[in-house]
Amino acid sequence: MELQNEKSLNFIEQIIETDLENGKNGNRVLTRFPPEPNGYLHIGHAKSICLNFGLGIKYNGQTNLRFDDTNPVKEDEEYVDSIIEDVKWLGFNWDGEIRYASDYFEQLYQWAVQMIKEGKAYVDDQPSELISQQRGTPQKPGDESPYRNRTIEENLDLFEQMRSGKFQNGERVLRAKVDMASPNMQMRDPVMYRIMHAHHHRTGDQWCIYPMYDYAHGQSDYIENITHSICTLEFENHRPLYNWFLDQVANGDRPQQIEFARLNLNYTVMSKRKLLELVKDNYVNGWDDPRMPTISGLRRRGYTPESIRNFADRIGVAKRDNVIEFGLLEFMVREHLNKIADRVMAVINPLKITLTNYPDGVTEDIELVNNPEDPNSQSRKLPFSKHLFIEQDDFMIDPPKKYFRLSPGSEVRLKGAYIIRCDEYRTDENGKVTELLCTYDPDTRSGAGESRKVKGTLHWVSADHCIDAEVRLYDRLFTHEAPDSDKDHDFKEFLNPNSLQVLANCKLEPGLKEAAIGTKFQFQRIGYFCVDKDSTAEMPVFNRTVTLKDSWSNSTN
Repeated sequence: MELQNEKSLNFIEQIIETDLENGKNGNRVLTRFPPEPNGYLHIGHAKSICLNFGLGIKYNGQTNLRFDDTNPVKEDEEYVDSIIEDVKWLGFNWDGEIRYASDYFEQLYQWAVQMIKEGKAYVDDQPSELISQQRGTPQKPGDESPYRNRTIEENLDLFEQMRSGKFQNGERVLRAKVDMASPNMQMRDPVMYRIMHAHHHRTGDQWCIYPMYDYAHGQSDYIENITHSICTLEFENHRPLYNWFLDQVANGDRPQQIEFARLNLNYTVMSKRKLLELVKDNYVNGWDDPRMPTISGLRRRGYTPESIRNFADRIGVAKRDNVIEFGLLEFMVREHLNKIADRVMAVINPLKITLTNYPDGVTEDIELVNNPEDPNSQSRKLPFSKHLFIEQDDFMIDPPKKYFRLSPGSEVRLKGAYIIRCDEYRTDENGKVTELLCTYDPDTRSGAGESRKVKGTLHWVSADHCIDAEVRLYDRLFTHEAPDSDKDHDFKEFLNPNSLQVLANCKLEPGLKEAAIGTKFQFQRIGYFCVDKDSTAEMPVFNRTVTLKDSWSNSTN
């Protein structure tokens, strides 16, 4: 896979190139992508994946995939499998075997024992609420625990009893002895281990104490010989603690933590907790609901890995947080699909047409190019007959000026076929137009060298040959630009009631009957669509990936 050449180096690349020039880390570059398997990955994680693996590729280095699985209560093998699939789908490969923080539990435990022996860790009997209260504020030093000065022997004994299961959840913790007066709250004797009698997805019931993320993460980086530990800005004030823990064990080269601005995308939320709430409370239809910002949801909706990688490259790597327009992501998807998606005929709100002067029982083939943007594109043949469908929106009884679609007495061209004129229309008892009676001009077939021109061109399908299909029109999940920023409202109050519209009576050209799941198409004049996993030969199902143009650019909500 080729990465686009960047015009200038971002600040992380500048750091790496300086390190390479100075011979640091033996001129190695080894990054890692370290997700916690407590949910599905989202578009923000995609940026981190592209960054970490992209750096490994650019500098002829390597990238590890490691699961920081230190909290069995929230983790699941389902999440592990989904993350592996997402990384592969984005087009990246990791170095060696998949790694897990749980692989290092014994080493982490022994290092904790060593810290106790050196007087740098102690067992605290206080409940978590009281420990939190004693931490103080950024302006006020914290209060030392009454157990902070236990003897080394007592701490070793209690920590061993914690491991052997003698205590209940929350009864004791192991804390690092750092500095309760530090201006950095992370340094005020942070918890290293807590008791959790919970089944772990990999180690089973072998452990009942589990290391905290801040302790396990940096040490795992060190064990794997990571050179550059790239993380998002919310971990910036954790860096001194990251380095302090490394100080207790590191010899020689050690990983360097570097923070970058996370991806903030408007009209969405990217908190795993909130996404899980949407899934569990059935506001969406699972983690891969095409309205979700999860990578699996975007994949099901029809986004391509190339478009997501191009998006990550376009927004770049920054030191400060900013908000990216959702429309930019859609633009990148639209730009790629325009190059690769075959154009097809699909009528999603059908209106019947009868060509009164077309011969009964006759079918002719209309040849159309699959993708005019692709010089190597093939063509296909579509059946054309007396009975057709066009879109309901392509006819008006009393049209406004500059309306170039069909109306009584007006003419349009059917794409790739003939010019037709509307002579009559029929309505039902409610006044809804149900059928148009038209005539066609047999001398105006496309490509026959005709001289007569009309301004309007409509897509169509043959009513005698088309297939029925279900089309799902997906839109943005939220109507608010920053749904989780309003402190006076729950983010779910801004859910878009029109984020999904299901159309069950759509008419598609016959060649789409057995289109493979995941195949992308451009429905002429409508948008880009993808075959959904619910699709069957009896009832094909298509998801709208993105409209042909940005429909939100001038909207106000």
